[in-house]
Amino acid sequence: MNSKTFSYGILRAIGIILGILLLLFFLYKIQSVLVYIAVAGIISLIGRPVVIFLRSRFHFPNKIAVVLVLLLVLALFIGIIFVFVPIVVTQSHYLGQIDVEAFKTDINELNTQINNYLGVDNINILESLMQSEFVRSLDVNMIPRFLNSVFGILGATLIAVFSIIFISFFLLKDSKLMLNSILVFANKGEEDKFQRVFNKIKILLSRYFVGLTLQITVLFILYLLLLSIFEINNPVAIAFICAILNLVPYLGPIIAAILMGLFVISSNLGADFQAYILPRLFYILMGYGISQLIDNFISQPLIFGASVRSHPLEIFLIILISGLLFGILGMVVAVPFYTAIKVIAKESLSEYKIVKRLTRDI
Repeated sequence: MNSKTFSYGILRAIGIILGILLLLFFLYKIQSVLVYIAVAGIISLIGRPVVIFLRSRFHFPNKIAVVLVLLLVLALFIGIIFVFVPIVVTQSHYLGQIDVEAFKTDINELNTQINNYLGVDNINILESLMQSEFVRSLDVNMIPRFLNSVFGILGATLIAVFSIIFISFFLLKDSKLMLNSILVFANKGEEDKFQRVFNKIKILLSRYFVGLTLQITVLFILYLLLLSIFEINNPVAIAFICAILNLVPYLGPIIAAILMGLFVISSNLGADFQAYILPRLFYILMGYGISQLIDNFISQPLIFGASVRSHPLEIFLIILISGLLFGILGMVVAVPFYTAIKVIAKESLSEYKIVKRLTRDI
């Protein structure tokens, strides 16, 4: 090897490294666009069965069916806003009329009752709150900055919603649009393999996201009934938040249980802790536990078994490993990402025994 060839090899390697770095930097800069495309892809996977149903059952034209599905998604988004905005406005109005001294008295009374019930005398809720880093960092100048950030988030949200709806329209309208985009990266003669992999992944993920939507809906209804029976304030919003938290496997239900308990206490602030708050908290958390058992032993096995066709232990290990490596986001995307890898492995590495074992049901 002469010096010219060696120098060319070094320059080529440096060029490839710089190209990869520039590509990663470019992807980092357009990460919001990638998120829009990912969300639009999920909407198209969930909405595709509805579009097919409207076309086959009611003989709607393709464009009309797509528009109806997107209007349904938009109506759901607007419905969520109309549920939460009045609650925020009402709570803001309520907070503005709170008697601070009476609030301190209620907190101290609750603190005394908890101490008496637990048999301890060194827990001081009010003092802990006042000495917390968050309370000490509060500043009046934060209010204008907070309002500016709210308006900035609102503008970004409107842009995101418009972008997602726009992208979703074309993905739903032309089911082969994403496939044609992926086939660009296929080598000549491998288009059929790419198409088989894409179609299998699309079917499995569509089933998974539809099942996930049904799971969240069932949990929302169960939570709503539970909170309504015990007359907890704002049951719709609380039930929706707790149901959405279940999208985070294993960790989400724990956070939702803590959040629901805090809402129960705040809704009955000033009442007797031992005689009123504690029994309600016990019954609601017991009802929450029953809802989780229904979800864990009925909803989730049906979703994971029928949609992604993976063993529950297999799913548990993948979610656990993804959580350790990539945090909460990794836990959320673990199942669909693992499903896609299994389909690709079955088409490309089917000669290996472990691949045959893991992908035998796909």
